[in-house]
Amino acid sequence: MRFLVDECTGPTVARWLRNQSHEVFSVFDETRGMADDDILAKAYSENWILITNDKDFGEMVCREKRPNHGVVFLRLRDERAVSKIDAIEKLLDGYRDQLADAFVVVTETQVRFSQL
Repeated sequence: MRFLVDECTGPTVARWLRNQSHEVFSVFDETRGMADDDILAKAYSENWILITNDKDFGEMVCREKRPNHGVVFLRLRDERAVSKIDAIEKLLDGYRDQLADAFVVVTETQVRFSQL
């Protein structure tokens, strides 16, 4: 799969995804400081699924109806990289085929989908 990992989600998550054989663009590693508008535009134009823990993308995608190919919003109490990786691993194990063109909210105990 192709994932664009937002800067706030971090380089450790991006490395883990690469180690799982996913194609990854890491904002932290490659374009630190990139504006949210530009991140969403890049994800859309290059067909990436965005992984973020920035709630502003929910506003952009759900309310403003901005074009995208899928957003995974990590809404975790524990923001450490190990918790993010654990949540993403569980998400991919159970829902891999449902991520494209969906807005997905992931918590420690729940996965919620909104088709876009």
